[in-house]
Amino acid sequence: MNYKHTQRGYLILFVLLAIVLLFGFILTKAEFQTLTLIIMFVVIFILVSFLSLNVIVDEKHLQIKFGYGIYKKRFMLSEINSAKTVKNHWYYGWGIRLWLWPRMVIFNVSGFDAVEITMKDGEIFRIGTDEPKKLEQVILQYRNIN
Repeated sequence: MNYKHTQRGYLILFVLLAIVLLFGFILTKAEFQTLTLIIMFVVIFILVSFLSLNVIVDEKHLQIKFGYGIYKKRFMLSEINSAKTVKNHWYYGWGIRLWLWPRMVIFNVSGFDAVEITMKDGEIFRIGTDEPKKLEQVILQYRNIN
């Protein structure tokens, strides 16, 4: 049994729509400039790439992918020491975050629920999800098989 789940980032979608409306207003009121248009497309491209977080667990790997795959990360299940359900603080934010204390990397698109995985080398990662208990169970189940 493989696990595959996609979480949508509704706040990011709302921000994206607001930005598109703002850019549309700017384009109708300002004189056309190529640099402005390029900056607008880059901002929209970045926001679209963080609209969803896909989590896939198979027999050997835990993989996360933001949006259409501009950022991917793969973890070997055999290298995971532990997994537990946690709540992120509101100030941890969304997207990809590096925290220095506690030292960890957070991958999140919406909400505050996450699964914290500790690797055998001591690295800590938090994967945001709206199914934290289910993801934790799947990781632990596959980790025990290997």
